[in-house]
Amino acid sequence: MENSVEQRVCLKFCVLNEISCVEALKMVQKAYGDSSLSRIQAYEWYKSFIRSGRPSTSNTEENVAKIKKIVLEDRRMTEREIPRDLNISNGSIHHLLHDILGMRRVAARLVKKHLEFLQKEYQKNVCEEMIFEHGNDSTFMKRIITGDETWVYEYDVETSQQSSEWRFKNEPKPKKPRKSRSKIKVMLTVFFDYRGVVHYEFLLEGHTINKEYYLVVMRHLR
Repeated sequence: MENSVEQRVCLKFCVLNEISCVEALKMVQKAYGDSSLSRIQAYEWYKSFIRSGRPSTSNTEENVAKIKKIVLEDRRMTEREIPRDLNISNGSIHHLLHDILGMRRVAARLVKKHLEFLQKEYQKNVCEEMIFEHGNDSTFMKRIITGDETWVYEYDVETSQQSSEWRFKNEPKPKKPRKSRSKIKVMLTVFFDYRGVVHYEFLLEGHTINKEYYLVVMRHLR
């Protein structure tokens, strides 16, 4: 109990001196070891001291505007990379970004391709043209054939979902040996319409995908 009170005092000291919660927690853990407050407890006390403690001199409209301008100019900038000549502590920068501006770091979402403006415009025009054609001809979509290619492996590794099993709460998790994908593979080119597969070809061993190969495939498809 006494340790808990001392640790709360340390956290309040950190708040008053604008030391970030992360740094404050590291100091407490280093000083008190296994008997230190949990991360959740430390964060809760730190936030309560921010609300009830001395108002930060960094929470000015001018500083908020400066931080916002810096981050919007380079959205990948970390809190530690924000210029120190602003005379704002790490804790205050964190507070301004998260609590005042309501910003958070978000991981980039993986997409198949990153299209440039002209590529997006071209795709938009093609889509609009297809919608127009479909409105004038009900059979238009049924006459479209599209294609793609993919590697076909000798065997595929089971996904976590495929290898999952029903177990009771007290039963151990099932084990699955680590297995790499088959090194034996072949390229499959396939074409399909609204009903299904129209034509497919496997790339012959020793051949490469180039202009001549595609010309042959397109003749077979026709």
